[in-house]
Amino acid sequence: MKREFPPQPAAQGLTVGKLARLAQVSADTVRFYEKEGLLAPARKSAAGYRLYGEDAARRLRFIKHAQECGLSLAEVRELLTLRTAENACCTDVKSVAVHKKLVIEAKIRTLQTMSQALSELIARCDGGELPLDACAILAALEAAEPRRAPQEAPTP
Repeated sequence: MKREFPPQPAAQGLTVGKLARLAQVSADTVRFYEKEGLLAPARKSAAGYRLYGEDAARRLRFIKHAQECGLSLAEVRELLTLRTAENACCTDVKSVAVHKKLVIEAKIRTLQTMSQALSELIARCDGGELPLDACAILAALEAAEPRRAPQEAPTP
């Protein structure tokens, strides 16, 4: 007669390595998120190993997807806090996403301005074998006045 053992329940926990494989991240990533307070082990084994529940893999996937959307760890932390807050609602989460989108769009505009400025510099250069003291790009950069942020009015 074949003796069957009951399956190991998921409640037994996942080690850092198993959790990392399940969430398709490195073990160092798991440790980093734990250090940052974004992830916590469910318990420790008798041997002192950190053991995580199945929800930790979902949480890791959430963190990675949020980062792919451009969210910083601070913003991810804010979303995770909102997720468990009693008085939070979907509007709170949406405001985090809208704010991040506005920040990204501002960065895109800045990058487009930088790209245009570089295009103008590149257009000045004929690509010849001129010495560096005759380089049109270097001359244009030297002659340009740096942009300054508007100064606040002096207080009397």
